Amino acid sequence: MNKILKNTMILTAITLIAGVALGFVYEITKEPIANAQLEAKQEACRQVFPEAEEFGVIEIETDKIDEAYGALKSGEEIGYVVTATCKEGYGGDIQVSVGISKDGEVTGIALLSISETAGLGMRATEPEFYNQYAGKQTTQFYVSKDGGEGEPIEAISGATITSRAVTKAVNTALEFYYDELGGRVNE
Repeated sequence: MNKILKNTMILTAITLIAGVALGFVYEITKEPIANAQLEAKQEACRQVFPEAEEFGVIEIETDKIDEAYGALKSGEEIGYVVTATCKEGYGGDIQVSVGISKDGEVTGIALLSISETAGLGMRATEPEFYNQYAGKQTTQFYVSKDGGEGEPIEAISGATITSRAVTKAVNTALEFYYDELGGRVNE
């Protein structure tokens, strides 16, 4: 009985020390990790909207998109950066930031989170694929082999599911721009 009590006390002490150490490490690393995440988001914003000098958070009341920023130059809003996630990627969720100017032109996209098959779906991170979206003024894109309305996007060979998922995330961002941010379709 005495041995059981001794082992219980030792395990309790080890657990308590480990818990305190973990809490201490968490408190030390919490702020640097948050700063690194914020910097990564700002870098993605700069990548998709290079003309902007700063980005201001836009409060959103929808679960369609992850976040939105106003792109500012000399204090004037010149467009938006909208981040959306498509849960239909081959390897899981694909999160994309989309830069959209005030006149509805896609200024660029950045893939924030993607875990597709190496050599196939991961080719979505290459400029040959994601630059297809930039410079287009449309309400939606479609993968050309599927047909549809809007601007066509050439699918990545062997990674059509990934191509569709990225396109769906971009379309979700565009939909938010037109429905919630007052975007207008130029005719």
